[in-house]
Amino acid sequence: MLRNINPLLSPDLLYSLAAMGHGDDLVIADANYPGEQIARANGCRYIRLDGILATDILKAVLELMPLDDFVEDPAYVMEVVGDAAQTPPVVSEFQTVINDVADNPATIAAMNRFAFYERSQKAYAIIQSGERRLYGNIIVKKGVVRL
Repeated sequence: MLRNINPLLSPDLLYSLAAMGHGDDLVIADANYPGEQIARANGCRYIRLDGILATDILKAVLELMPLDDFVEDPAYVMEVVGDAAQTPPVVSEFQTVINDVADNPATIAAMNRFAFYERSQKAYAIIQSGERRLYGNIIVKKGVVRL
């Protein structure tokens, strides 16, 4: 047991965050996302955090991991199919978490569903949350840890 570590961060997740390098992507996926299939097909780490909201996981992750400040868009969500201009409430909450917690806050970019799936195939790890709100998926890119 450790002190000052958010209890949502499991040993497997802590290992993954520490092992990721600058520029690696991390997917936080909702309960509907085909995370295990994508991870298995592409050899990336797959971590389950059942019953935990994706927004709570993002907050816990960003308390330890910096967002990449060398790229224009270090965070991506999936566009609403058929209405790309719509912003689901969970995405607004993701943005609030980034604004409040990230050491390098950035505006979340959006991409279509299939582009999101394709990008997630190259991720270092996929965290499958218990998030039941639709479009509760986000990809964040790890930045440089500066001392």
